[in-house]
Amino acid sequence: MNGPNLGILGKRQPEIYGTDTLQDIERWVGEEVAERGWKVDSYQFDGEAEIIRTIQGNYDTVGAIINPAALMMAGWGLRDALANYPRPWIEVHLSNVWAREQFRHESVTGPLAAGVIFGLGALGYRLAARALLEKVPD
Repeated sequence: MNGPNLGILGKRQPEIYGTDTLQDIERWVGEEVAERGWKVDSYQFDGEAEIIRTIQGNYDTVGAIINPAALMMAGWGLRDALANYPRPWIEVHLSNVWAREQFRHESVTGPLAAGVIFGLGALGYRLAARALLEKVPD
């Protein structure tokens, strides 16, 4: 699940977010979980309401990787939806938010996550997939 502005990865401030596209990342996550037989459903929305509806409609998944993007700072509705998501999920951010502006230094969603990965670029998603493989029993 990917939040606002992540649909333009590869074109969006590559000096911060890298040149990998969201499609590249989706493919890599799929490769990480393929051996377990998991199928990856990927979503990206620029609006909080669509993200919330998608989370609520996917309670039957084994887990989730979520990059809430800027919603991590003020997405209280998203936070409430994630609090009710019944499976483990990992929060991922491409950039190191602590090396950026002060307003990015707090996540309202991160405390609910099974783990949080910041600043490792697209690799963070692969590491999140590996973490889910460990957190979700066979």
